[in-house]
Amino acid sequence: MAEVKLLGTLPSPFVYRVIWALKLKGVPFEFVEEDVFSNEKSALLLKYNPVHKKIPVLVHGEKPVCDSMVILEYIEEMWPQSPLMPNDPYDRALARFWIKFGEDKGVAVWKMFHSNQDEESRMKEILEMLQTIEEHGIGEKKIFHGDKIGSLDIAFGSMLYWLQILEDIVGVKLFDSHKFPGLHAWFENFKKAPVIEENLPDREGISLFFKRRRENLLAPA
Repeated sequence: MAEVKLLGTLPSPFVYRVIWALKLKGVPFEFVEEDVFSNEKSALLLKYNPVHKKIPVLVHGEKPVCDSMVILEYIEEMWPQSPLMPNDPYDRALARFWIKFGEDKGVAVWKMFHSNQDEESRMKEILEMLQTIEEHGIGEKKIFHGDKIGSLDIAFGSMLYWLQILEDIVGVKLFDSHKFPGLHAWFENFKKAPVIEENLPDREGISLFFKRRRENLLAPA
């Protein structure tokens, strides 16, 4: 079996998407820590992702794959055991639709974190996104992908886990269990799935990392 490496940094939700997918598939890998905020990118990162110079990067047999959701597609096709996507073509299309929805709308979470400007507008965007998923995406499902964690669960799970951390740092509460009971119940089920629960990130460490990051971002020039 060709060697599998994952270049990333553990505070990143996009890296954890790949970690969870590999763990769910039972694929062994070597994690290579990258200092993404260094002025100089590592030689490995420049070698394997010369275009965007960003993490995560999955390296399989010296062949790099970049972008977290593209990596998940590669993992699904390369290791078909424990599928992350539904078998039915229509259900797969729905999963891809909601993954793209989360990718497009989830940007507002990071915009809220990176700046105090237009904060009310960003919060409104996030609330609208959560409401849309609550009303049209989750329904009464305990897990999006039937009874097993899939790519859509991973995409939304990473977004919501980090949203709760960033809420605490910014000082707002958006993902409320009373406003979004279905989505909140799904998220609790997601976190309790054995592979996810065993590989949840260190919330305290991530919180400290992003507190310092926000202080640096908002510090006067």
